[in-house]
Amino acid sequence: MPGKVLIVDDVPTNRVVLKVKLAAACYDVVACSTNEDIVALVRTIRPRLVILNCDGPDAPELEACRALRADEEASAIPIIVTGAPRQNVSPAELRLCALEAGADAFHAKPIDETLLLARIRNLMRMREVSEELRLRGSTSRALGFAEEAEAYERPARIALVAADVATAQRWRDGMEGRLKHRISILDRHAVLNGSTPALQDVYVIASKLRDAGDGLHLMSELRSRRWSRHASILIVTEQEDPAQEAMALDLGAVDLIHEPVDGRELAVRLKTLVARKRESDKLRRRVRDGLKLAVIDPLTGLYNRRYALSHLARIRDRAAETGRSFAVMALDLDRFKQVNDAHGHAAGDAVLCAVAKRLSSNLRSIDMVARIGGEEFLVAMPDTNEEEARAAAQRLCRRIEAEPIPLPLPAKGSVRQTVSIGVAVGGGTAQAPMEGEDGSETLLEAMMDLADRALLSSKAQGRNTVTLGRDAA
Repeated sequence: MPGKVLIVDDVPTNRVVLKVKLAAACYDVVACSTNEDIVALVRTIRPRLVILNCDGPDAPELEACRALRADEEASAIPIIVTGAPRQNVSPAELRLCALEAGADAFHAKPIDETLLLARIRNLMRMREVSEELRLRGSTSRALGFAEEAEAYERPARIALVAADVATAQRWRDGMEGRLKHRISILDRHAVLNGSTPALQDVYVIASKLRDAGDGLHLMSELRSRRWSRHASILIVTEQEDPAQEAMALDLGAVDLIHEPVDGRELAVRLKTLVARKRESDKLRRRVRDGLKLAVIDPLTGLYNRRYALSHLARIRDRAAETGRSFAVMALDLDRFKQVNDAHGHAAGDAVLCAVAKRLSSNLRSIDMVARIGGEEFLVAMPDTNEEEARAAAQRLCRRIEAEPIPLPLPAKGSVRQTVSIGVAVGGGTAQAPMEGEDGSETLLEAMMDLADRALLSSKAQGRNTVTLGRDAA
């Protein structure tokens, strides 16, 4: 399942219709009314996203939204508010109230299914990134690194990119007095210039600059550049166009608004984007600076054994909370001693670095790769079942063997390296060693032992192969 979604709506028919649509997209859906304690329910079922329906500023669903945002355990869960305003409430007013209550998005009824699914994908994707950063941050704290001191928060830099200066000026005038950030009006050339854009935290880009859709092309360019790939991007569409808006979200937009732009609404959305961007930046700095010297293998640039075992414990803990499985791979270079003996240690180092690079480039960003010994590596894969782990391990064997590794001078030529892999899967419904008398530590130790035994079995079978732990037990 892509994730669990909680629907909160007092109208049974609405709950059923939306549940059917989301279930058809393979989401695990739970539905309830506002009579239930929403915060307690969220803590119990741990949804990946919440959808609330409301019809006015005083709707109990908006109070539930505020309560979720105020709750420490639930505050990071994405929230979508849907609804049709009741009499004497305008759609713009209802949308603004939902955003001010903490909703990540508002979708007016009747709901466009394509756009809603794109929004759900977008929010879940951002949450996965945030959770991974938090997970790595918790590993840093577990290793004893201090939290960084809270620095003075400079005003955020926001760039407005419209088809003409007059339009961008209208956007800025509408937000006058509502934001304490630095707002610049830039054209496409200035945005892609290598100096000015590096300072921008948020880009507000019209979907049409000169031609229809070229604003989305500009967004893709920004996402491909190192200095702007983590910026928040809000796309302004000329009118409500569900197909174009869904495409924008799938291409990397963080939020959407359509013309005519309401300055109050734009200011609220930008405040949320700036806060989210600052939190992500802080988490990235913590991971980068807090761990680099102490837990990085200086030769390969991978994590070392110390970090790997601590991070693996965090993955195990999250698997216990979510009920999802996770995988551990033990990898060893085949006949590596022969490389050192025949070509020297400099050649051996080059082979280790090349293998490390191929491992990292053929796994997901949420997976962890570490060098835990001379020619031994470990891979930890959260949210991974046995079939997925086997496929990933087999892919690694193929990719590492596929291309010869050039050797540095004075050695000549190249070598073709292979690896043997042992795989163990635990948590969820995986048939791997489960928790014993000593608790979760026993589970982790048993999984590592099973992966090691599977690795030895791969070696015994002739090397350059994958063995599952249950087959080696």
